[in-house]
Amino acid sequence: MPLNPGGKVSAVTSSSSSSSSSSLPINELLSFVTMRRLWTGVRNRLLLIGSQAEMHTGGRRKLVVGLGNPGMEGTRHSVGMAVLGALAARLGAADRWRGDGRVSGEVVVAEVERTHVVLLRPRLLMNVNGVSVAKAAGKFGIKPEDIVLVHDELDKPLGKVVIKHGGSARGHNGVRSCVDCLQTDVMLRLRVGIGRPQGKTPVERHVLGRFSSEERKVLESVLAQSVDLLLAQLAPPSSSSSSPAGGRRERSKT
Repeated sequence: MPLNPGGKVSAVTSSSSSSSSSSLPINELLSFVTMRRLWTGVRNRLLLIGSQAEMHTGGRRKLVVGLGNPGMEGTRHSVGMAVLGALAARLGAADRWRGDGRVSGEVVVAEVERTHVVLLRPRLLMNVNGVSVAKAAGKFGIKPEDIVLVHDELDKPLGKVVIKHGGSARGHNGVRSCVDCLQTDVMLRLRVGIGRPQGKTPVERHVLGRFSSEERKVLESVLAQSVDLLLAQLAPPSSSSSSPAGGRRERSKT
């Protein structure tokens, strides 16, 4: 603070700064949201540096990914990982999960009706799951249109399982990371309903929480239904049925 001629300290005030301060919180919030999205994209790109494609020839290949958070496999947000565990068990490969540092995840390689299938459980946080997916796609030479993302869906009740052909992330951070890293949104999605929270329970607490005892009774059949739908998608296409490229058609099973 400056000194006045008498040696006393005088305070500096500004009426213009006080009048504009009310608009700062909104501007700062918008800037924060924008910068956070930009940083997420940059972080995804940086994590991908150094991963080299390891292309394979011959045979039909598919990549099935269970999105989730490592160490939180029993939570609603990581139900995609539970589906992958059920799929591996159905394929007789439950004991074949192996950590793969090159893809930042756990991998099982199996075969479904002459289709080579790679199962992936990322070992990165949900918001950067796409890094693991892109690395696995590069290593195994799998195109984005041959990738299936299995993830939780707030807007579907528990017991509802839906196939979605491409499209936006619909607010799901794990899917958004995959879209950013693969630079396309054509990936097939298996959306597993977890329902919205009851009462005043925050969404974050709900998705990161574990299924209740009553929900676990329903979950067993949900996992079986999800595996049925995945196997139908992994089997070679028949001449009588095919989905149009870039389609947005949904197929559900309850």
